Amino acid sequence: MMKSCPRIPLRIGKAIVVCAILLGAPGCTAFLAPREPFPATPPEPPIESPVPRELDKVTLPIYVIEPPDILLIEGVKLVPKSPHEIETFDALLIRVEGEFPDQPIDDAYSVDADGTVNLGPTYGRIKVVKLTIDEAEDEIRSHLAQILSDVEVSVSLLQSAGAQQVTGQHLVGPDGRVNLGTYGSVFVAGMTIEQARTSIEEQLSKKLEEPEVFVDILAYNSKVYYIVTQGGGFGDNVARLPITGNETVLDAVANVSGISQVSSKKLWIARPAPNEAGCEQILPVNWDDIARGASTATNYQLMPGDRLYIAEAPYLKFTTVVSRVLQPFESIFGATSLATSTLNRIVRFGLSTF
Repeated sequence: MMKSCPRIPLRIGKAIVVCAILLGAPGCTAFLAPREPFPATPPEPPIESPVPRELDKVTLPIYVIEPPDILLIEGVKLVPKSPHEIETFDALLIRVEGEFPDQPIDDAYSVDADGTVNLGPTYGRIKVVKLTIDEAEDEIRSHLAQILSDVEVSVSLLQSAGAQQVTGQHLVGPDGRVNLGTYGSVFVAGMTIEQARTSIEEQLSKKLEEPEVFVDILAYNSKVYYIVTQGGGFGDNVARLPITGNETVLDAVANVSGISQVSSKKLWIARPAPNEAGCEQILPVNWDDIARGASTATNYQLMPGDRLYIAEAPYLKFTTVVSRVLQPFESIFGATSLATSTLNRIVRFGLSTF
């Protein structure tokens, strides 16, 4: 007589079957390592696309200056051509030998608005504006000779007032020029930073001796992208945002605090480009893949001039349109109902109730 094998409980048997299925099924392992480190056939390479995206970004071309960018210009070498006529607010280094020991003259003096330098209460003011450096030395020497004997004077230009007009922030105007004060203006639109520096130095060289300046872009105002959000039948909202060269679709949506309540998940990028064969101008975006799946396939890198379009929810647009169509009739019916109610009350109770 054969002995019967012990029966396995049904619940335990189901658990064993489920475990076997899970162990045999393919899936992600720790650290996303593949199950077959050496597959029989190598996987096909991904299809290359010229469109940059999150994990395949490109560097933008050399920046071209345009209105209304703001340039930072600093004077490295701003020496006026000789002979320089002293101007108001110039800084002069004046050194005198033979002055009173307790009241030396060896310091930088600014030319005041009245065209004079103030050497102190003992020596007084001396007018030097419109004089050359040599003429200023003679003028100061003649003035001090009335007080001192055997005096020697040395004057040198420490800083030109014109340099103050060059150094600082300069807005590129609608005409593409930057204003350099008394040195005139120079056209910089369509130029790189190096080209703009050369043009500025050429303009300054008309009055300065071999000028050198440092030029940088302080505010990148001319390169932007746009986010166009349909408003569910209430019009489109447009956000104009500066571009830094690193923004993706996800960054752009984050800059407008996410997708609005009236928007759908239908997004695309409209990219200005010449109408050439094979040129991608409309780039569909899969928002669910970007947000929930962390997929970078359609998380495109934004370029200057791009329009990220966020479509509205069709149901909300439909309800808005219906509401707009019915609103005039509701107003008419409401006014008619109010008038009818008022007449009924007059008929029933008379005018005394009003």
